[in-house]
Amino acid sequence: MSVLISGSLAFDTITNFPGRFAQQILPDQVHILNVSFLVPTLRREFGGCAGNIAYTLHKLGGAPLVMAALGNDGGEYLERFASWGCDTSLVLRSADAYTAQAIIITDLDNNQITAFHPGAMQQAHETVVPRDRSDIQLAIIAPDGRDAMLSHAEQLATAGIPFIFDPGQQLPMFDGAELQRFVTLARWIAVNDYEGRMLCERMGTTLAELSRQPQIAGVVVTLGAEGSELWQDGERQHIPGVQAGEIVDPTGCGDAFRGALLFGLAKGWTLERCIRLGNRVGALKISHRGGQNHPVPDATDA
Repeated sequence: MSVLISGSLAFDTITNFPGRFAQQILPDQVHILNVSFLVPTLRREFGGCAGNIAYTLHKLGGAPLVMAALGNDGGEYLERFASWGCDTSLVLRSADAYTAQAIIITDLDNNQITAFHPGAMQQAHETVVPRDRSDIQLAIIAPDGRDAMLSHAEQLATAGIPFIFDPGQQLPMFDGAELQRFVTLARWIAVNDYEGRMLCERMGTTLAELSRQPQIAGVVVTLGAEGSELWQDGERQHIPGVQAGEIVDPTGCGDAFRGALLFGLAKGWTLERCIRLGNRVGALKISHRGGQNHPVPDATDA
């Protein structure tokens, strides 16, 4: 059975600043901000939320079905998917745009500043969720073009495919009414703690109230090294984190977690068990550079 992953595909240019942003940015001068960071290291990685989630799901033994857009420079990415045996029938290839590009600077405290060019991602809404694929078991709406996220959520609901709503860094694009619509259509919600607060603020609600909505099976809030929260029927459960062997690069940790979450849900696991696997995968991911280079644990031990 396939898991549909609607989200971005991008090339990540990842750099490291051997200092702290907080020491370079003066709070009382942000209205005339003009800073430059010397970044001695630079590398280019395969990235984007859909690609990163698909990588972890594939490594765990799942069957990702990527629904995203690539630009005219995306041939290498398609070859990568093909090497996994990944179904790319829902990947749009734009002839007149570049693949989305993210330029990421990470400081010594693992804070990140990112510049993002959406490129072909702005055409992702042109691909439609198929109505004739009985093999699609569940899905995720991950960060993507605004129109794609809105239309694909509606299409998944119409097709009767349960999905995770994962707004990520695209959350600020939506107002309270639009976010409520996503929540009404979704089966699960996955956010980090900052996104959780923003989601609740824009919707005028709380995590407890969100988790009480009858169509929502669970709200998952990741807390970094502290682990995760699981909200169900208004009740909060804290699931402790897993200590990482080394802190190398946080890029893609949330996506790795979501790949594990999807794997467990596809297996019919409880949300708690899914999250425990996600915490383990996240700890492995942060010990490796890039969003698609980490190993995964034996899922049968989760």
